[in-house]
Amino acid sequence: MGVVQRKLSKSFKEFFDSEKASGIVLIVCTAVSLAFANSILGANYLSIWQMYVGGLSVEHWVNDGLMAVFFLLIGLELERELYNGELSNFKTALLPIFAAAGGIAFPALIHFSLNAGTETQAGIGIPMATDIAFALGVLGLLGNKVPASLKIFLTALAVMDDLGAIIVIAVFYTAQLSILYLIGAIAVFGLLLALNRLLRVMSLAPYLIGGALMWFLMLKSGVHATIAGVLLAFTIPFSAQEDDANSLSHRLEHLLHKPVAFIILPIFALCNTGVVIGADWAQTLTTANSAGIIGGLVLGKPLGITLLSFVAVTIGICRLPLDLNWRHIFGAGLLGGIGFTMSIFITNLAFVGNAGAVNASKMAILLASLTAGTIGFLWLKLLGKPTDADEDMDTMDFDATEA
Repeated sequence: MGVVQRKLSKSFKEFFDSEKASGIVLIVCTAVSLAFANSILGANYLSIWQMYVGGLSVEHWVNDGLMAVFFLLIGLELERELYNGELSNFKTALLPIFAAAGGIAFPALIHFSLNAGTETQAGIGIPMATDIAFALGVLGLLGNKVPASLKIFLTALAVMDDLGAIIVIAVFYTAQLSILYLIGAIAVFGLLLALNRLLRVMSLAPYLIGGALMWFLMLKSGVHATIAGVLLAFTIPFSAQEDDANSLSHRLEHLLHKPVAFIILPIFALCNTGVVIGADWAQTLTTANSAGIIGGLVLGKPLGITLLSFVAVTIGICRLPLDLNWRHIFGAGLLGGIGFTMSIFITNLAFVGNAGAVNASKMAILLASLTAGTIGFLWLKLLGKPTDADEDMDTMDFDATEA
């Protein structure tokens, strides 16, 4: 067994730094939103998001429009991971894939066990998600007190987790389906793929125009419009050469990092975390739905991520990087319990028209995410120190095992 040092790509460093800073901004925006919602200006503040512009409410434009750009970035990040990142090597990718599967299945089972057959059963997808910005933000606060491999593992895990959440949204949270519009959206997707694979069009404009059309058709189809953002990402030309400045995908990802981190996600937080804390707030946290969300994020995430990773390593499907141990994996699982953005996003889809359930679910998400993030931070701060072999390496290097 030996140690291999691998430099992280410039794209990964930019992504990690933007997500770390974004987590801090999101905390501030959430605090501001909560303060306004529970002040004498609360009614006026909440009414801003319900104003109609161009036939849709501001909230609708944020959650279906701006978040499509967020999903586009997620798609670009997933594509990069598949070509150049942790997911580019199948055997290496298996560890975060198994971890993500456990982090999706266990929280869903906890919520389902408490809510099966009730009107809140639709909330099963809420604790499945991990918030990349917050999770990497907390990990970033630890600096070189954790191995570099853990940052890569958590990033790959969170990206796969988001892919799972996207699939859940597309399959289980689709409104009345319009086959005609859906066929139109698929046709545009096929045309954009042809522009890339057959015609080798290397201008970004046709893809963005086609993406906007695909978003409109997807919106009309009943499938959530943000899915168009993910599909668009995989039609944009990508260079397998790491950090290729001529790659349209690389350039677009670089262009979107800061707007998504510091404009789109903060607006989403301001729009969706205006939770009104009523006199019965403690009682709402004891309902089956809230218990399922809190239990799924705080307990289900670390247990699922750790147990399925352990099973995969034990049976020899994959192995841990040399500088990681099971304390690190459990710590990553705890940070995986920070749901926030994706959990709130799914809440809005799960309980359309049920303001009480939405408000209670968001309160549970905020409490669970705060709890998971705090415990995860303390766990890794106390127990996540890198191994001696890793301490002398640059904090942004990667250790891998080599037979």
